[in-house]
Amino acid sequence: MNRRDNHTHHHVPPNYNRAFAVGVALNVAFVVVEGVFGVLSDSLALLTDAGHNLSDVLGLLLAWGAAALARRRPSAHRTYGYSRATILASLFSGLLLMGAVGAIGWEAVHRLMAPAAPAGRTIMIVAAVGVVINTVTALFFISGKNQDLNLRGAFLHMAADAAVSLGVVLAGMLIWFYGWNWIDPMISLVIAAVILLSTWGFLRDSLNLAVDAVPRDVNPNAVRAYLAGLPGVRELHDLHIWPMSTTDTALTAHLVMERMPDSDLFLHQVSHQLEARFGIHHPTIQIERPDSDVVCHQSVHCAD
Repeated sequence: MNRRDNHTHHHVPPNYNRAFAVGVALNVAFVVVEGVFGVLSDSLALLTDAGHNLSDVLGLLLAWGAAALARRRPSAHRTYGYSRATILASLFSGLLLMGAVGAIGWEAVHRLMAPAAPAGRTIMIVAAVGVVINTVTALFFISGKNQDLNLRGAFLHMAADAAVSLGVVLAGMLIWFYGWNWIDPMISLVIAAVILLSTWGFLRDSLNLAVDAVPRDVNPNAVRAYLAGLPGVRELHDLHIWPMSTTDTALTAHLVMERMPDSDLFLHQVSHQLEARFGIHHPTIQIERPDSDVVCHQSVHCAD
């Protein structure tokens, strides 16, 4: 039996500290401004948007903290380091957004029954500032949103906020020009729907990673076919693919081969292909002889 792990280094994620710091600072300032003017103008749309922005600040802080932890090196007791913190942060961020949806919807229904007379012009001006701030913050994370679910969460938070603030601008305009006071709570319900739609897929992906499901961008059947089709491989078993973080994927597999490789070149080539073709950075391959007494101890994972 021959076991080789080709990667012993710590895969450090990109540093987005400046993006997180500026994003948090801008949004905290805007939450205060929006909350104050929401109270002064008696606008539920502004107040709910301020509450949503506050949850986004918490989401950014979670993502920032997780990204910082993921950059810490592994130790003797934490052999994978703190990379998994990014998955937990993504999950909590999604749950925060879902909680915001419930709170906004509940208050909006009550306000529809007794519409107030908010100040449309104030709503429009304050929300327009929010469109700019949220768009700028979202752009900070656009480069990493397709590679890192943690950064995707930060991007979705801010992009949804930009769209929501744009809706609030529209509500302010309709109230100012036409006196449609009922549009204020109605826009709040639209805000809740936008958050729900933008969050559902993100929350699903976060939950899947939290329970060690194969990451969405990795095709397990293609990985199995590649390994089983390698020259000299008679059988493949104990194939496991799981996320170490929102950016790193690990794999373990047992390959039963006709004869043992003469050098580590075979393992090096397999590891390179797994990274290049499937984005798997941490493969561990165990090679066994056909007459080996090593058996699969988890038979459910040995099915074809």
